[in-house]
Amino acid sequence: MPDAPEPDRIWIRGLTCRTYIGVEDWEQRERQEVRIDIEIETRTGPAGETDHIDDTVNYRTVSKRTLALVEENRFALVEKLAEQVCGMILREFPGADAVTLTVAKPGALRFADSVGVRIVRRR
Repeated sequence: MPDAPEPDRIWIRGLTCRTYIGVEDWEQRERQEVRIDIEIETRTGPAGETDHIDDTVNYRTVSKRTLALVEENRFALVEKLAEQVCGMILREFPGADAVTLTVAKPGALRFADSVGVRIVRRR
């Protein structure tokens, strides 16, 4: 039996948000930058045929909703932020079959560009 083809994907890379995130007191007093990469498994064939935005996952809307969720909330952990964003995408975008999300927190550790988490969630 031949291998199944790779699923179609839509992605957003390097979405920069500012939010309150961290376990230290000072981290909850100052907004910090987080960078988010989103990869959504979806079927792009219908939109490829119709050339209509309603037949796909609208990455502009995903971006706006992600920014709003992250910037309007507070988080202790990047893990919580990642779970919240994945959950929102799977709830609000019916065409999203799975989400791979990477959250990076630049400057969180001395001598490191960033720290973060990468999670995958399926419908």
